Amino acid sequence: MTKKVLLVGESWVSSATHYKGFDQFGSVTFHLGAEPLVKALEGSEYELTYMPAHEAVEKFPFDMAGLDAYDAIILSDIGSNSLLLPPTVWLQSKTVPNRLKLIKAWVEKGGGLLMVGGYFSFQGIDGKARWRHTPVEDVLPVTCLPYDDRVEMPEGSTPVVVDPEHPIVTGLDGEWPLLLGVNEVQLRERSDVKLLARLPDDQGGHPLLVLGKHGEGRTVAWTSDIGPHWLSPAFCEWEGYGRLWKNILGWMTETR
Repeated sequence: MTKKVLLVGESWVSSATHYKGFDQFGSVTFHLGAEPLVKALEGSEYELTYMPAHEAVEKFPFDMAGLDAYDAIILSDIGSNSLLLPPTVWLQSKTVPNRLKLIKAWVEKGGGLLMVGGYFSFQGIDGKARWRHTPVEDVLPVTCLPYDDRVEMPEGSTPVVVDPEHPIVTGLDGEWPLLLGVNEVQLRERSDVKLLARLPDDQGGHPLLVLGKHGEGRTVAWTSDIGPHWLSPAFCEWEGYGRLWKNILGWMTETR
């Protein structure tokens, strides 16, 4: 049975100014950051819709029927403002449904939500992602810090699997490839919350992969990236990469 997955975010625009002696010119580059995941899910039972961050501002559903078209939603490297401030609100001062409240209600009635780490995930760089104290944070198995939550590890970090018997990490034996960073979060103290993987003790022991439930839905926090820069090329090329994401999506949508 095909499961429909909506990936929201993982795009950005870079602007540069180039100086060559007296002369200078500018350039703009558009980037997509989820190519490893898109490739890993090709031909699988998961039908992925990739909605870049700039499109999500206006195209992310404003009603429950729109969300009900999907079995799982992945929020990856997109700040809360992108869903809170569409042009109708920001430029025209008109009201629209609060899409963060809509996501919470959708999870409560059985949707599967995954937040993936990044500079605009959880609380993010300089605290600008601003998911703390939002309805979306309410459903996650972790809480966000009130400030810049990045943990940069240029030396690399090897994940520690806490529960190797869990179905999500089935078949992922041996040492996992290196990570280069995570968002620091705090585990919720609830019986449904389960920590599957974390950083080593000498790098803070921060949560990496956490599962939880909210209402009838299931939620997951993966505090590192989908691809570079926080995932090393070796992680993206690892034979377990695709299996990990498919296992996560399988657990999230098991009851759908």
